[in-house]
Amino acid sequence: MLPVSPQPIASREDGNFALNRTPDSHFASGALSQVERVRIVRDTMFAESDAIRAAASVASTAAVEAATRVAECSGSVVLTGVGKAGWIAQKIVATLASTGSPSHFLHPSEAIHGDLGRVQKNDIVIAFSNSGRSEEVVRVCEFLKTQADCLIAITADDANPLAEMSNLVVPMGRHREACPNGLAPTSSTSVMLAIGDAIAMLASQIRGFGPQDFAKFHPGGALGRKLSSVDDVMRGLHECRISQDTLAVRDAIAASSPERRSGAVMLVDANQKLTGIFTDSDLVKLLQRRQENSLDRPIEEVMTRTPISIPSGTSLGGAVAILSQRHISELPVIDEHGRPLGMIDITDLIAAGDIATQDTNSSVIPMVPFTNGKQTS
Repeated sequence: MLPVSPQPIASREDGNFALNRTPDSHFASGALSQVERVRIVRDTMFAESDAIRAAASVASTAAVEAATRVAECSGSVVLTGVGKAGWIAQKIVATLASTGSPSHFLHPSEAIHGDLGRVQKNDIVIAFSNSGRSEEVVRVCEFLKTQADCLIAITADDANPLAEMSNLVVPMGRHREACPNGLAPTSSTSVMLAIGDAIAMLASQIRGFGPQDFAKFHPGGALGRKLSSVDDVMRGLHECRISQDTLAVRDAIAASSPERRSGAVMLVDANQKLTGIFTDSDLVKLLQRRQENSLDRPIEEVMTRTPISIPSGTSLGGAVAILSQRHISELPVIDEHGRPLGMIDITDLIAAGDIATQDTNSSVIPMVPFTNGKQTS
């Protein structure tokens, strides 16, 4: 049974559902109180979310079949639509492209004036139309259904011209628009967007598309940086303080003179494997306890042994999560043999906007979820 959004019900706050009002001179004049304006905003969002829930509750194997065909497509996924549905189609194009499914948008009007040549026999076409009767969409799909491998319609139901000519129909159901007049596409386009996203997400999982694949298509911006490797953002050894763990504390500190100041010294053994870390905070603690004599003792006696570290190749998101969870400021990056390659310094990440702090005494707030980072012990 196709989903049908319920008619507007009483507001969740005071029983006066804004979208059920008939516009009158009071509202037309713009004389809305602040409370009424907030209520309209909330009720609009509630109406759209209710429509998505109604559609999701009866989602069927048609969407699964659409996602499977997208995942198995050997050509491109071509999306088309006009008006608001066209803009939704263009958003889904972007989602598909960034999750492993080559795709592009075909405008119905441009298509019948030469752009039909962009569609090949191994392509899949997905047409968006709530009514299934948009003249431009129906007309272009009459050509596309024989030119492409498959025509998929995302429309209200299967009783319309677009659905009848399609190989597969993903029904949306009929939903009352959140527009106070019940006219502007709002709830219907929200459902259309949710279905398109759902198809794209399932297709990406069928393809086995993972975080590293996503990173290849997203090298720029804040998201690209979060998906980058720690090797790309760490301080190299020439910028780190590193000493033998057998040296006296004062000698180990003096022996390390990097180009940039860092808050910790990484200690290694004769095989250059990481054995410990000694931070500026550790030094302050020795002095506060009046243990100046320890400065002439081997640093291995006062260093933090088997420090938390992260393997080369881990995502920056993993490093940020470790810094947050363990409340540390320096994180050594090591190779497969346990030898240090560099250091992730929290000050660099704060400066780049990768992490944020609520105040100077707060814990680090991770901006991305912990992915594949791990710690050694």
